[in-house]
Amino acid sequence: MNGFPNIILNFANACETTFEGSSLLHCPNIAADIKFCQSKGKAVILSMGGASGAYGFSSDSQASQFADTMWNMFFKGTAAQRPFDDAVLDGIDLDIEGGGASGYTTFISQLRTHYASDPSRQYYIAAAPQCPFPDAYIGSTLKSAWFDMVFVQFYNNYCGLNAYPTWFNFADWDNWAKTQSLNKNVKVFIGALGSPTAGSTGYVDGPALSKIYTEVRSKYTSLGGIMTWDHDRNNSISK
Repeated sequence: MNGFPNIILNFANACETTFEGSSLLHCPNIAADIKFCQSKGKAVILSMGGASGAYGFSSDSQASQFADTMWNMFFKGTAAQRPFDDAVLDGIDLDIEGGGASGYTTFISQLRTHYASDPSRQYYIAAAPQCPFPDAYIGSTLKSAWFDMVFVQFYNNYCGLNAYPTWFNFADWDNWAKTQSLNKNVKVFIGALGSPTAGSTGYVDGPALSKIYTEVRSKYTSLGGIMTWDHDRNNSISK
């Protein structure tokens, strides 16, 4: 999702239908997929932001109101038009790569207020910062809001996986997790490219990634796992 505080969704060819008389996507097939994945114990979160599109908040008030909108349209709230009908997401991921840095702490705080109103399930807040520390857009929010996990993009930057071990900076993110994050149990995921064509720089093959992961796991307790961008390009990373 980009374009916020407007709701502009993009699921490529997985969903191209809209509500009648509206430009808002209506995705019943994705809704069914969400429920299926959740039935198998998988959490499904919605990514906000991305490398393209104009988005961001002009004020804390706008950010708070957008959190209300998100709860009503994608979680346990109610709205006249819900892109995934009665399917309920498990959280959101802030992939902020443009726009301003304001409003995100307020957005998260208000969304967590809504989360707390439904103790029947676990909801998540995640972020996908670039590996240079601190992140240019979400860096301040990472110190002032409660995150459950971060998917650090160790690609398209000097500190990518291809720079291991010289410039690879998981240590900076482990230090953030233990000394600066509000949530001292936050998990840091290694973000990896799914194939050589999934990004500009930073791709490593499966054996190299496995070696890096094993070594990082032996040193840093904040490690949560591996995130790949993106799943439909993962064929080469698994070999």
